[in-house]
Amino acid sequence: MSVSNSLRRLLGIRDLQEEQSKLALESALGELRRLENALRITFERGRRGRGLIHASAQSGQLTDRLAGLEEDRAVNLHVAALEPRIDVKVEEIEELRNAYLSKRVERRQAETLIQEAEAREAMETNRRGQQSIDDWYNLRKFRDSGQ
Repeated sequence: MSVSNSLRRLLGIRDLQEEQSKLALESALGELRRLENALRITFERGRRGRGLIHASAQSGQLTDRLAGLEEDRAVNLHVAALEPRIDVKVEEIEELRNAYLSKRVERRQAETLIQEAEAREAMETNRRGQQSIDDWYNLRKFRDSGQ
């Protein structure tokens, strides 16, 4: 009585599902890092724009001042576009993380079922082996007492 093929197939399916969940989570995390990096670059761009405004105040260069103001406006637009996307991605990652952990628990449950079935099988095999030894011993003892 070995572990059923359906349990082994179930474990294989659970393993694949866990792997797919993990890959989806890693992909979403990569996307979040990309968005956060874009936001960081945008803030750096804003810092440079404010530097242009400050420099133009000292030098009197109108073009630098206008360029700085335009950079600041563009930064505000980018931030307004990136922050909601980052918030949505964070929520998506939380859902994907929960799905991944759920699939991992399911895989571990299938592994536990197989391990328990294998342990029961090993105990049954040992019991049968001991029963065979006991039967042999009793038969031998019976033959020896009859002679």
